[in-house]
Amino acid sequence: MPALVPLASRLLLLPRALLSMASGSPPSQPSPASGSGYVPGSVSAAFVTCPNEKVAKEIARAVVEKRLAACVNLIPQILSIYEWKGKIEEDSEVLMMIKTQSSLVPALTEFVRSVHPYEVAEVIALPVEQGNPPYLHWVRQVTESATDSATAPSSA
Repeated sequence: MPALVPLASRLLLLPRALLSMASGSPPSQPSPASGSGYVPGSVSAAFVTCPNEKVAKEIARAVVEKRLAACVNLIPQILSIYEWKGKIEEDSEVLMMIKTQSSLVPALTEFVRSVHPYEVAEVIALPVEQGNPPYLHWVRQVTESATDSATAPSSA
């Protein structure tokens, strides 16, 4: 029975986590996780589907070069089944898993939309609540210059 106590206390946190996922924003006023210095939700994993590996590689390389992402994984040969313009479609695609700062998701989305061949590009992002602290720090460090330029006032 003692093993259920930690499980029960974790389950009490579930509604808050589900609420933050449903609202699309991290929990209000997150605090650093267990002394790691990482603020839960400050890094996101974004997902983008592409029609083929060539398009996915071009977009992946561009977002890393622009420092909109620290890393992009390409997952080949996924099968997508979806409704489009009143018809059920089935296509082979490549899934991009993009690691970035949550604050860069709007700029990442805008860039992907501007270069993606689909009429409606899939760009969805989920906040990372926990992970390997050195990796999460690296994601933030690599994308820091993009954050600076995204928030800098324009000199027009």
